Amino acid sequence: MRIFTFRNLRILILIFILGAVLLYTQDQKLVTQGWYKPLEVVIFPINASTDTDASISVERYIDRLSSKSFSDIDTFIKRESEKYDVVSSTPTITTLGDKVSTLPPKPPGMNANPLKIAFWSMKLRWWAMQNTPDDKSNKHRVRIFVLYHDQETNQKLEHSLGIQKGLLGIVHAFASEEQAKQNNIVIAHELFHTVGASDKYDAHGHPVPPDGLGKPNLSPLYPQKHAEIMAGTIASSASQSKMAHSLKRCVVGKKTAQEIGWLPL
Repeated sequence: MRIFTFRNLRILILIFILGAVLLYTQDQKLVTQGWYKPLEVVIFPINASTDTDASISVERYIDRLSSKSFSDIDTFIKRESEKYDVVSSTPTITTLGDKVSTLPPKPPGMNANPLKIAFWSMKLRWWAMQNTPDDKSNKHRVRIFVLYHDQETNQKLEHSLGIQKGLLGIVHAFASEEQAKQNNIVIAHELFHTVGASDKYDAHGHPVPPDGLGKPNLSPLYPQKHAEIMAGTIASSASQSKMAHSLKRCVVGKKTAQEIGWLPL
């Protein structure tokens, strides 16, 4: 029986590649959750409007963006990190990257099988590599692609997401100055996903107590005045909540701090 066949060679190469990816991903996780130096966060804007007139309006909005447009994110993360004695005095440095002209691959549905999800994840990482080519390691850089839509269309935005493998985020946002502060909440939420945080809201979007509440020890428990960043909404009762107006009304709770390496598990 022949042992060294072409088929066996291909399998060995595939195992080697998968092993290398696994080691790289694990190393990436250790680096990003160490918080010993600033985590680079780069925002790449994308004009996601398909209507010609709306697209022009969105393009004008994108052209007005600067790194300062996202300074709320760094201010929020620095403020919250100080509660947990994080090593780095500047946990994140968020900057504006170049515009990206192509849309990322659409994610599979909520109930998609694991194989489809894995295949989509690989496609997304390949797409990101093509559109934001690297000249350095990605182990300490998070790339957030913000797809801007025209607010006048009143469309329901697709779900934003952040994945830890690859340190990538996809955010759907409205190209509106009035929405900018809430856009930054969504960006910060997905950024925290990339470094290990989990969602803390239920199927209806309401915060799940205690970890999803801004102040879980408040008495009486409701109404809350702050939103836990991985819930994103302020609960006025057990079944009612509304999105925070800005990151000034958001906090990083103990559970999230543990998940991202700010506290020991």
